[in-house]
Amino acid sequence: MPSSDPLPPKESALFRKILKCYEMKQYKNGLKLVKQILSNPKFTEHGETLAMKGLTLNCLGRKDEAYEHVRRGLRNDLKSHVCWHVYGLLQRSDKKYDEAIKCYRNALKWEKDNIQILRDLSLLQIQMRDLEGYRETRHQLFKLRPSQHASWIGFAMSYHLLGDYETAMNILETFLSSQTMDTYDYKHSELLLYQNNVIQEAGNHEQALQHLKDCGAQILDKLAVQESMGALCLKLGRHEDAVSIYKELIERNPDNTEYYRKLMEARKLTEAHDLIEAYRAMQEAYPHSFCARRLPLDIATGDTFKALVDEHLRRNLRKGVPPLFVNLRSLYRDAEKVKTIGELVECYYQNLISSGYFSAEDAANSDVRKEPASALLWTMYYLAQHYDHLRESEKALDFINAAIEHTPTLIELFVTKGRIYKHAGDVLEAVKWLDEAQSLDTADRYINSKCAKYMLRANQIKEAEEICAKFTREGVSAMENLNEMQCMWFQTECALAYQRLEKWGDALKKCHEIDRHFSEIIEDQFDFHTYCMRKMTLRSYVGLLRLEDVLRRHPFYFKAAKCAIEVYLRLFDKPLAAESAVEELDIENLPAPELKKLRNKQRKAQKKKAEQENAQSKENQKKEQYCRKQLYQDGDPEAPQLDELIPEKLARPDDPLEKAIEFLKPLQQLAKDNIETHLMAFEIYLRRNKLLLMLQSLKRARKIDANNAILHSCIVRFYRALEQRLAASTDDAIDPSVRIVIERERENLFHGHPSAIALNDAYLAAHRDDCDAVYEAAKIMYTLDQKRRDEAITITASATVLSEKVPLEKATKLFLLLKSGYFGQCDKQLKAFKFICQKRYPLAVVFADVTATPITTLTTTQPSNADNTQTTVTDSGSSRCVTTATSEQTHGKQALADKPSKKQKNGPEIKAN
Repeated sequence: MPSSDPLPPKESALFRKILKCYEMKQYKNGLKLVKQILSNPKFTEHGETLAMKGLTLNCLGRKDEAYEHVRRGLRNDLKSHVCWHVYGLLQRSDKKYDEAIKCYRNALKWEKDNIQILRDLSLLQIQMRDLEGYRETRHQLFKLRPSQHASWIGFAMSYHLLGDYETAMNILETFLSSQTMDTYDYKHSELLLYQNNVIQEAGNHEQALQHLKDCGAQILDKLAVQESMGALCLKLGRHEDAVSIYKELIERNPDNTEYYRKLMEARKLTEAHDLIEAYRAMQEAYPHSFCARRLPLDIATGDTFKALVDEHLRRNLRKGVPPLFVNLRSLYRDAEKVKTIGELVECYYQNLISSGYFSAEDAANSDVRKEPASALLWTMYYLAQHYDHLRESEKALDFINAAIEHTPTLIELFVTKGRIYKHAGDVLEAVKWLDEAQSLDTADRYINSKCAKYMLRANQIKEAEEICAKFTREGVSAMENLNEMQCMWFQTECALAYQRLEKWGDALKKCHEIDRHFSEIIEDQFDFHTYCMRKMTLRSYVGLLRLEDVLRRHPFYFKAAKCAIEVYLRLFDKPLAAESAVEELDIENLPAPELKKLRNKQRKAQKKKAEQENAQSKENQKKEQYCRKQLYQDGDPEAPQLDELIPEKLARPDDPLEKAIEFLKPLQQLAKDNIETHLMAFEIYLRRNKLLLMLQSLKRARKIDANNAILHSCIVRFYRALEQRLAASTDDAIDPSVRIVIERERENLFHGHPSAIALNDAYLAAHRDDCDAVYEAAKIMYTLDQKRRDEAITITASATVLSEKVPLEKATKLFLLLKSGYFGQCDKQLKAFKFICQKRYPLAVVFADVTATPITTLTTTQPSNADNTQTTVTDSGSSRCVTTATSEQTHGKQALADKPSKKQKNGPEIKAN
């Protein structure tokens, strides 16, 4: 359809040149041509020219002017598809996809067969997962360009994504039948594999298998064909065919565990004896295969297991395989197997010390060669990890120290020693040994990252940044470069460290940075919508779309969202005062001389702040100029400028709960199988006083784990809130319809107990041996029933809570609750509990009677601040947050055993109180 406001031939030719300049990214030339048209008095308000000027300005980073010109052009020519299309492009560059789709649809009203507009619309529809609209648009493109391959593929994929497999298969079959090819290339091969995937998803396994047999010669990815045929034969019950296929696959890759499992399934072997014999045969066929020797250990028991694991351990200890323990760790779920492995390796150690052989029988046999000297080292290394896993930290330290004395240059030994201290509850000592490890090989990025992670766990953020700076770009701060590289493991640990230090703004900044990374990953889909159609990487493309749909299910996002929600809840319960208000409060209480000193100090601080702001402003201007220059060179439409994340502003939000809900919503959609999602939702809705949403969160959590201790705490608090609302005046009365819904769920939720106190007592009686249950139930008892407060303290501090070997983390949690002041003064019970814990966990710093001087790591000149090592106990029931500084403890026996080198002298010095 011609323009509603056509230009004369001369200006029309100029307008075509403008379009060409835009396509060639010659934006300044384009603006000169625009000026020629608009300088003519007749065309100063020509809509399409104004729109193109706005689009060109947008590419140069002048966004405000761009919007002004495009809107002006649109007002002057509302029937122009060019104006609407350009307005849509501007909206798309600002990530306002819904608005951009509206603009494209308006453009299509005046030019319904415009290919470019339809393509742009289809990209936005698949990006927004408007699959119905995507199908209609692809159908339109298919009718307009039936000769193009992309038209057929996009049309078929639109039906595939909607689940209409039959239509998708018909379209692909028709397209393939129309192709005449002498040689089959990669694109054709991928198209056939994609077609087979569609057939399999439709549930037509027989047809899919036949399709692979017919087209197998045309497919270049032979591995994918074999794997698909093997899986299909198993599904169809053709076990003999599956056996031959999986034997060929094992021949190709004898270290793929899945192939072995599928082969055993195809051979219909279910008895342990038959499976072990089959694996023995595979060991003979593939003597260098690790999997053939490792997989039988999962099945074997008793003496058979002992014989197999004995052979496996000897072979790998002799060779010196560092990840041997990691490989066998899955066996540690079985107590009998743990006992067997421990006895065997202890026996190896004793015999290697005495004779240099793994066993006395080997020593007596003259035909058996003596074991290499390194066998003793790897045996001690394994035993250290073995006892560390069992949390027998003193034994683990004895073996790792002996190993270090044997070979003081092996990095893995220092890393393991740090890990042992971490599990024993001495994170500062763990940092020291990780720092020692990375100093032995400063070019090892893994050890560097591990050391940085331990430092962050010890709240040594600055030191961790300095460690990471060894592998970041020069000229840029490490923190900034790690953000650019989307190094999310560092940012999540950093956010948690800031949270422990109660630096709420800095913690939120890291959480928002991680959230932005996930948004960027989702935006990056745009680069693949057309690329994958063109290159025919269709299976990977469908996998990408499905991954992006559940992207925020990733553990990195969950950690960041959980941290952000907890911080926002804390800021809602205890908002930070404005900085000016704090200063005024301090001034009121000062005498005149002190006030004068403060004024002078403030003036100096203001002057320094002004200088810093001035320097920052200049630096920002340089950055902006550089970005504009890069933008001009790249020529991409300017992405929307994100707000700068300023910790001070983030720590003082207008509505903390609304911000928390922004992080919660993706978790409710994608992490609904995690009970923590619903417990966090309850905390938010409790503060918003939304009874039905609180009830919804509790019901969802109960489906996952009805006995969860924190869930019990939430149910009791809900019961309490409900009782208060029912007893309140008419202003706070519950709506009748809401009351009906709650009454229906009362029995399931409260189990017929007449009060919150009775519900708590019943739960405590049923779970008295569970530390988490005692922790939550005691807090509730202390809060709800003043007469039983002493009983609550007694239950918490009771030695029966620690009657079994409970994890250090749970014991620490109970200890910090007693120490926090939540129960008031309970020094006697605290002292008794602490005495028990000191015996049970001798290396744990938190129970120590000594204080530590700061550690100076080998790589930094500044000592870390001991005050920064904090543990925060948050009581959600009363919104109470108590912070206690941890201390350092060195085990006496261990201190005598250690013989530190010169580099190790920077460890903590212990001083008695």
